[in-house]
Amino acid sequence: MARYTGAVCRLCRREGMKLFLKGAKCFTEKCPIEKRNFAPGQHGKDRKAKIVGYGLQLREKQKTKRIYFTLEKQFRNYFEKAARAQGVTGDILLQQLERRLDNVAYRLGFATSRRQARQIVRHGHVLVNGKKVNIPSYQVSVGEEISVREKSNKLAVIEGAREFSSHQPAPNWLQLDRDKLSGRVSSLPKREDINLPVNEQLIVELYSK
Repeated sequence: MARYTGAVCRLCRREGMKLFLKGAKCFTEKCPIEKRNFAPGQHGKDRKAKIVGYGLQLREKQKTKRIYFTLEKQFRNYFEKAARAQGVTGDILLQQLERRLDNVAYRLGFATSRRQARQIVRHGHVLVNGKKVNIPSYQVSVGEEISVREKSNKLAVIEGAREFSSHQPAPNWLQLDRDKLSGRVSSLPKREDINLPVNEQLIVELYSK
């Protein structure tokens, strides 16, 4: 499956804000955006053009793609599916992204970032209803139980994530048992449950042209 393999810190610098793509590092002074809060590239420091209209819509779409670590084709598919569904297109789009298995593993504290969560899912450390699922884009459903495989509980990356997230509450739509490293989807995520600096309406306007 295709994935972004370049430097991730430059993505935050391009959007001009922390997207928290590298977990614990994003909360330290080592975060590159703390020292170089300007766009990457030779002319990034001098580029101060005002972004309006299409540029705003594009940046919002790019930012959301990068937060959830998806590529363009997959992100477009999410939008088209949301557009066909009944309801508010932007809300359904974010709901689909939140229901990705890698995002749920991140929200439950099994990983320190969505990128790391994608890796532990791909390596078979995450179970859905007791069965291994190694597809990061798998859409979880209400009532499903997501857990870490018992043999993987002592992995350094997962123990580190558990300690890192020990004081962070799970979203309202997830029930979390930290001791057992498991959680359950109690409801579908609502817009107010998704605390991200994203204006989904701009994305809808971009794709609706």
